[in-house]
Amino acid sequence: MSIADAKARQSASLQTPTNLSPDATRDISGALNILLADLFALYLKAKNFHWHMSGPHFRDYHLLLDEQSDQIFAATDDIAERVRRIGGTTLRSIGHIGRLQRILDNNADFVTPMDMLAELRDDNKRLTLSMRETHGVCEEYGDVATASLLENWIDEAERRTWFLFEVTRHAGA
Repeated sequence: MSIADAKARQSASLQTPTNLSPDATRDISGALNILLADLFALYLKAKNFHWHMSGPHFRDYHLLLDEQSDQIFAATDDIAERVRRIGGTTLRSIGHIGRLQRILDNNADFVTPMDMLAELRDDNKRLTLSMRETHGVCEEYGDVATASLLENWIDEAERRTWFLFEVTRHAGA
């Protein structure tokens, strides 16, 4: 292969054929990439809290956060593949995630179990709102397939929020 052929291959377009408009691909892909960055940030935070859980309810909370982080991680591939299916490109690095994420990191040396769970509850609630906003973008462009996927991810995030709410609601009792 010549150098010219290699350069041509390197610069070949990754655009997947789609009947969505270029504006729709740009806007929906952009919104999904931000959600993807948020999901990676939330995944790592849930794993961080899972690894650093302590206290009398250790086992229950440890297992809850493991289950939730697995669910969050599972959504990442589906979202990235959806971006590619509609003709967009997706995240490429940790740095890219860091530039897009809206879910804040928690680098504290120690966080109480109730504070961990409350923070994750609030993060999932914010994520749900962001997913609803992205759903609106999909509706605007008639992308029913992405909107349908978002409905499932919204339901999952609401369930995580509900579980975290229930385990934190009697913290003072």
